[in-house]
Amino acid sequence: MTPSTPAQIEIRGLTKRYNRQTVLRDLSLTVADGDFCVLVGANGAGKTTLLRILATLVRPDAGEITIGQESLWQDPATRQKLGYVGHTSLFYSDLNAMENLRHYARLYGLPDAERRAAESIQAAGLAPDQAKPIRTYSRGMQQRLAIARALLHDPAVLLLDEPYTGLDPDAARWLDGLLQEWRSPGRAILLAAHRPQRLLPLATQVAWLKGGQIAEAIPVSELTDHPDLHRYLLEVI
Repeated sequence: MTPSTPAQIEIRGLTKRYNRQTVLRDLSLTVADGDFCVLVGANGAGKTTLLRILATLVRPDAGEITIGQESLWQDPATRQKLGYVGHTSLFYSDLNAMENLRHYARLYGLPDAERRAAESIQAAGLAPDQAKPIRTYSRGMQQRLAIARALLHDPAVLLLDEPYTGLDPDAARWLDGLLQEWRSPGRAILLAAHRPQRLLPLATQVAWLKGGQIAEAIPVSELTDHPDLHRYLLEVI
């Protein structure tokens, strides 16, 4: 898919509070069209909150987000450009994989929902298990299916929150290959990872979320020139 506007994520002055606690404070970040940005930070730093805001699941208290040149909150059509994988699968547990993906394909208004669902299940390596209820799936199988659903409508922006959770080594290698193949002009990836080492060879950018703000956002190729971030990445191995 080649969108009419670049798949650039632009975040300016983002603030989010829960009760009296400020989780994100005047946060700004740009992920350029074609980039793969790994979002790092300690547990509780606000990575999940940031991704949930970008996925339009949580409203910020202040700030502006644009995808390309379109406001995320003012233009509902912009949300259709997003693919999101969070900590919960959001599947109907008594339905099987085909029924779940066919349902989402119809929600996206995709033509030929049956074919798109079948192709996504095949690509995720779940075809042998597609008739089984989701409640019988392992954590890793559900994660594979969640990734397949996120890509079902060929989004311009992919938002992933710890997507390697629950994946066995073979599935993790499958996701490595998928991300490497998927990143291209007209697309952008923002992926939150507490332990990002396996992703650094694939990524173009690292953003460090610290104290509710992006402390550093730099190209992966320049990591050694930023000793604080480089040291942090070594410490979280």
